[in-house]
Amino acid sequence: MNTIKQFLLDYSRDVISGEIVACEKHIWACQRFLNDVSREGTREFPYVFDDEKARRFLYWMTQFKHTKGPLQGENIVPEPIQIFIFGNVYGWVHKDTGYRRFKKVYWQVGRKNTKTQSLACVGSYETMANDEYMSEVYIGATKTEQAKICWNEIKAQIMQSDLLNKPEKKYRIAYGKIEHPKTQSKIEALSKDAGKTGDGFNPQCGIIDEYHAHKTSEIYDVLASGMAARAQPLMLIITTAGFELNNPAYRVEYDYVSRILDPNKVEQNEQYFVMVNELDKGDDVKDEKNWIKANPIVAANEHGLNYLRGELEVALAVPEKMRNFMTKNMNIWVNMRENGYMDMQAWADCGSDKTPDLKNRECYVGIDLSKTIDLTAASFVFPLDDGRVAVESHGFMPEDTFFERMKTDNVPYDTWKDRGWLTTTDGAVVDYDYIRAYIKKMEQENGWRIKEIGYDPYNATQFAQQMEADGYVMIEIRQGVATLSEPTKGFRAKVKSKKVIHPKNSLLTWAMGNAVTKVDAQENIMLDKSKSTQRIDPVAALINAYVRASQTDNEVDLNSYIKSASFSF
Repeated sequence: MNTIKQFLLDYSRDVISGEIVACEKHIWACQRFLNDVSREGTREFPYVFDDEKARRFLYWMTQFKHTKGPLQGENIVPEPIQIFIFGNVYGWVHKDTGYRRFKKVYWQVGRKNTKTQSLACVGSYETMANDEYMSEVYIGATKTEQAKICWNEIKAQIMQSDLLNKPEKKYRIAYGKIEHPKTQSKIEALSKDAGKTGDGFNPQCGIIDEYHAHKTSEIYDVLASGMAARAQPLMLIITTAGFELNNPAYRVEYDYVSRILDPNKVEQNEQYFVMVNELDKGDDVKDEKNWIKANPIVAANEHGLNYLRGELEVALAVPEKMRNFMTKNMNIWVNMRENGYMDMQAWADCGSDKTPDLKNRECYVGIDLSKTIDLTAASFVFPLDDGRVAVESHGFMPEDTFFERMKTDNVPYDTWKDRGWLTTTDGAVVDYDYIRAYIKKMEQENGWRIKEIGYDPYNATQFAQQMEADGYVMIEIRQGVATLSEPTKGFRAKVKSKKVIHPKNSLLTWAMGNAVTKVDAQENIMLDKSKSTQRIDPVAALINAYVRASQTDNEVDLNSYIKSASFSF
């Protein structure tokens, strides 16, 4: 009898050789498995592959039936990609304790590739078959109906399972819970809109379906924090790509898991299993041979291929639907926020770990002074000799409201503070003297030659007078389209042409993803603070700086607008 481990070895080699068509990240995942096998049980890698544990879960999958589709009513036979993923997840254990190696799992794959079916099998296994007493399995989502999709799939699977219904039922379903009386374990759906957030729970397994739809990491964080008392918990995230690149699935998780897989990066996390099935950059979306990269199950049979052909036909006929096809079927992240200002992939492409040496360079500063209890920012624009611009940014927040803002905004201000992108000021309001001191400090330490400081006049009169008294040239930036439209468009165009370079400042990137625009009848644009669901202060400050810096680019002459602009939105 062939072992699961041998299957995984053969599968990995076929993927790497190209016999099985796969995307780059899929290939990296297979290479990671081969590397792990080569160092199995060593001091540096204290894990071994337990074939029986891998086989036990895969056997469990076969005890359930397909609940929908052309195979409805037939027992599940795990597909090769499922065997590879869940063979890894359940097969690798610590050589001394026997506890599972992988505590977290991320699988990104196109629509209709058995995501929910796989999650359901994991959910019931972790409740009824994994020898865990009082196991708690939670399905986390922002919407009740989304959380119920996987819960209903588990319910349907176990109700049709011969193993769990003969000679008597081994489960109980009541009051929104699926319970396993023998071990006093349960499965329950959690959702933010229903007020069920998992506080006080002790999850053995947390399941997040379609993480791309989560606007914050709140549900994820609550489930993860509740697992501390478990010896071998499991957090399972399965998702397609999405339209919202500022959500944590893309902004945080996708970036992180990509670095875990990438052999050219130094990121390591031995307890995090990752599989990403997507089209590679440059792949022709109309070439059916590429479809299996994002659809390892759907594109492996004629029924699935016909489904994808139909989806593409609609997308080609109705261009507005092409983004949906690219995202949901080809699993490519697409920036589709309504009126979103920035193409966040283009912005990411401008990020660099090695920014230019900005010592003794000329720069323009932009200030956006928020309400005194909120985030305030200073941003810097440096024209470079090759026509590009480098940008820097720094935020300020009052100490007394810092932790409250972390809760309400659901973003890691504490991490951004530790990384030097944010300063907390004493008291309950932003002390603008901190901003004055910061600008002076950066100027002195780096030899920056500050040409001008552009500022939004709102809340800034005294600040401007103090800075002028310190010898800085202060320029009032009128907050209307006559002043802001061309620089706002121009900066975005510069990003798209990769003529902006930034140091991957996560606070600035988060704000950039939050920014939306408003457009008038003449297609003039400006940032719309009232429609931005989260804070955009670092970006507003950046645009204020770029209003002045753009003049050195010969892109637009705004001198006549700065003081005389009377048209506002």
